[in-house]
Amino acid sequence: MAVAVLTFVVALAAIATERVHRTKVALLGAAIMVLFVAEFSQEQAIESVDFNTIGLLVGMMILVHVTQQSGVYDYVAIRAGQLSRGRPFWVVMSLAGTTAVLSAFLDNLTTILLVVPITFLLADALDIDPIPLIIIEVIASNIGGTATLIGDPPNIIIAGATGLTFNEFIVNLAPIVIVTFAIVITLLYFFYRRKLTIEERNQRVIMELDAAASIEDHGELRRTLPVLIITVLVFFAHQPLGIEPATVALAGAAVVLLTTRQPIEEALARIEWPTLFFFIGLFVMVGALEATGAIEHVADAVKDVTGGERTAELLGIVWLSGAGSAIVDNIPFTTAMIPVVEDLQAEADATGDDAYWWALALGACFGGNATIIAAAANVAASGLTERAGKPIGFLAFMRIGLPVTVLTLALASGYVLVRYILL
Repeated sequence: MAVAVLTFVVALAAIATERVHRTKVALLGAAIMVLFVAEFSQEQAIESVDFNTIGLLVGMMILVHVTQQSGVYDYVAIRAGQLSRGRPFWVVMSLAGTTAVLSAFLDNLTTILLVVPITFLLADALDIDPIPLIIIEVIASNIGGTATLIGDPPNIIIAGATGLTFNEFIVNLAPIVIVTFAIVITLLYFFYRRKLTIEERNQRVIMELDAAASIEDHGELRRTLPVLIITVLVFFAHQPLGIEPATVALAGAAVVLLTTRQPIEEALARIEWPTLFFFIGLFVMVGALEATGAIEHVADAVKDVTGGERTAELLGIVWLSGAGSAIVDNIPFTTAMIPVVEDLQAEADATGDDAYWWALALGACFGGNATIIAAAANVAASGLTERAGKPIGFLAFMRIGLPVTVLTLALASGYVLVRYILL
């Protein structure tokens, strides 16, 4: 147990420093677990990998990449700017709204990679600083991604561990996500409004951009976009159909590979293999913690603090997962918390009480806004701004992200208290 815990803590610390790529850290940690943890066999390591999560990620990566080549995402982003008519408040709301919706139905990492380059274009046309817009988009992506099963990696991990459906995520999380988005984005606009002043002549420029010209291949759009739309719609019905989300995503990916004219080698090369292997390494490390009983000790500590009382446990999960995700990436923290929540449910004889999982999802996803390394989308945005010569500093982001996280966790706590405890 000591070897497993020490390896995991060192791995999390290394991931937080970003001095070594997180995939290298996760794979090395997994190797150490298999080689040196006596209670953890190679067979257990393989069994600990959630291939439903891996399959879902692979399928969505292929779908998004293939449809992206048509230029449809550029079109959506430019039209969002034009619908605002260059007015600062509506520029923020349209970009943030587009980011939140795309994050909910694609994923927040992919959405940030698509939206940030367009934001630089719009900010240049409007002659304003793009960084406030990008920070708002990052926060909107983490909030919006909370609403669905596929929107944020913590939700994908939770779904893979529990079997909760696409519809259940929306029904339980979308209400608080909508309220939180409206409150947070409005407050951020007023905080940044002096930096977002747009002159009238620049408002005319945005209206002159040709959104239709963003569609680079109309034939490819007609071939691939319907597949993506149908795949997303099938997510809503996957439970009555008796198929897993990974099956839906991989089936959609297979169909889009048949319909597209893009070489299959190019489509497969665009899969984010480092992310997938990071997940695999992480699943193995957490599997070792569970096999050695370390997770059970954490659950016992949480129970001691909360006294086994349901209200304290639910609110404790919200704030603990929020704080933990703020310190390290919310992906490894959520993975580590899965067996803890399972143990808390079992101890409380509340195995069918899904409120525990919604508390974890809200805490982990909202906690991802605290720092620039707290979520994959944040790290991606930081890399894009750095390459553009306008880097977002760690402290500069935390100055905004930390208060936002505290506010959103407070809203989430109120929601959990009202919906799952008082009602």
